Amino acid sequence: MELVKEKTKMEVAFPVIDLSKINGEERGATMDMIKDACENWGFFELMNHGISHELMDTVEKLTKDHYKKCLEERFKEMVTSKGLELPESNLYEIPDLEDDYRKVMKQFAVELKKLAEKLLDILCENLGLEQGYLKKVLYGSKWPNFGTKVNNYPPCPKPDLIKGLRAHTDAGGIILLDDQWIDVPPLKHSIITNLGDQLEVITNGKYKSVMHRVLAQTDGTRMSIASFYNPGTDDVIYPTPALVDKEVEKLIAHPKFMFEDYMKVYPALKFEDKEPRFEAMKIMESTISFGPVATV
Repeated sequence: MELVKEKTKMEVAFPVIDLSKINGEERGATMDMIKDACENWGFFELMNHGISHELMDTVEKLTKDHYKKCLEERFKEMVTSKGLELPESNLYEIPDLEDDYRKVMKQFAVELKKLAEKLLDILCENLGLEQGYLKKVLYGSKWPNFGTKVNNYPPCPKPDLIKGLRAHTDAGGIILLDDQWIDVPPLKHSIITNLGDQLEVITNGKYKSVMHRVLAQTDGTRMSIASFYNPGTDDVIYPTPALVDKEVEKLIAHPKFMFEDYMKVYPALKFEDKEPRFEAMKIMESTISFGPVATV
């Protein structure tokens, strides 16, 4: 009898998906790869996703130029006066953005939103839900909250002192799976997709939200441009009835909550794993009556 060692996630390559194959002969295999990534990783990296390389290169260049011109000295002054706090900013609230940068970022946001909604329909198909279901769920009474945040991480002389992180030069970030930190490869022109807490709750745990971090490095800066497709403020998030096993319905582990309430507790718990956030929502759920929730 031959014994084959089961591969751990550390030995399995991080899921990189060629989205151009979704409409060809390899559609079935591509759908299976996305399904596996959602169920077991909570993250995946998209190549050939439909957003032009030229646009992505322009976004990167203008973002770096803007930081160098307008924000680098401001950041150094902040470090000197306040220490290494993490500033919160919104791209569209920065007053000194040049018109060409603002225009390009708006175009980039439009393309990312289209890609996000395409992915939502792919997830619906894999989950056996009607097309458009997840998009409707995330819209609330008006529309989803979509925004982009630019982060610039300067060199860190002692990265080993940063809680939970380590120095690395060959990965763009790390995710935590089965108590192991796994490298996310920084592939040129790729888009890394993180499912997050809301989709874990909506899918009743079928899809995963996992902890992730940016890696510190001793030389050179690291920049990330993160876009968020979040529920509407008044949206009530809860497990999709079609994905709840009726025999164990009383044992549902995921809370029901209004997204606005989730965002009230998120800032204090965003560097924790998901469980403290879910527990906070369960406590809030026990004190709030939501009334009937419309199904879509």
